[in-house]
Amino acid sequence: MTDGAEYIEKIKEAANKKLLFLPHAVRQMSRPDRMISAEEVRQVIQTGVIVEDYPDDVRGRSCLVLGGEQERPIHVVCAPKEDYLAIITAYLPGEDFWEDNFRRRKKI
Repeated sequence: MTDGAEYIEKIKEAANKKLLFLPHAVRQMSRPDRMISAEEVRQVIQTGVIVEDYPDDVRGRSCLVLGGEQERPIHVVCAPKEDYLAIITAYLPGEDFWEDNFRRRKKI
């Protein structure tokens, strides 16, 4: 398995080729109370950190990236493919479910 530093580079390389927004991501990003732009997602990918890794995802390995911490925190779940980066979802994390500056899920 690729380690975190290598994996984030693989994600960035895939993003530099093309971003493919899956339907769930488009729905979440288009919510009137959230409105996350494609440029914000790109910034999260380029400057964010991996907070969760999903090596056994049915779509292939994916991860949760946190970015935009200074402006507004944004979570992006993505999966690098050979020719593109699949954006599975993007959302504004809530304090009800996340702690440690949105880096760790709360135990519920």
